[in-house]
Amino acid sequence: MTTYTARPIDPTVLKELRSADDAGRRMVPVLDEEGGAPLRCCLRRSEPGERIALVSYAPLRRWAAETGVDPGAYDEQGPVFIHAEECGGPAAGSGYPFADAHRVPRRYSAEGHILGGRLVETPDDDAFRNAFDDPSVALVHVRAVEYGCFLYEVRRPSAADR
Repeated sequence: MTTYTARPIDPTVLKELRSADDAGRRMVPVLDEEGGAPLRCCLRRSEPGERIALVSYAPLRRWAAETGVDPGAYDEQGPVFIHAEECGGPAAGSGYPFADAHRVPRRYSAEGHILGGRLVETPDDDAFRNAFDDPSVALVHVRAVEYGCFLYEVRRPSAADR
């Protein structure tokens, strides 16, 4: 059985982003009065009264550096919300977060090139199975439709998971 995992931003990367984001800016924490911001550190929506920050994040650039490829023109950075302080990450078994609206799983090759995307009503196992049916797909970024923002990453499952 194949399993897919929504991956939050890695804690080591979060520590870096809290110092200087991928655009080189210092983090500016704010008190979230309303709640509802999609937090990429713990893959849930913020609660009113939490300290959060909007930082610039380059998920493909960081994946490419980890895997030794050059994403070229596909490298991009964009805004993501994170907790201003370290948090415990996603709750165990939390499934696919931010499934309250249409999403686009954007597929990338092992070279870091976009292979396309597909609008889905809800990110689920079928959406990821369809994405990874193409053997050239190495990872998937789930994106918000309304702004195109990065929400989380799903990587090709290991042989042990299949």
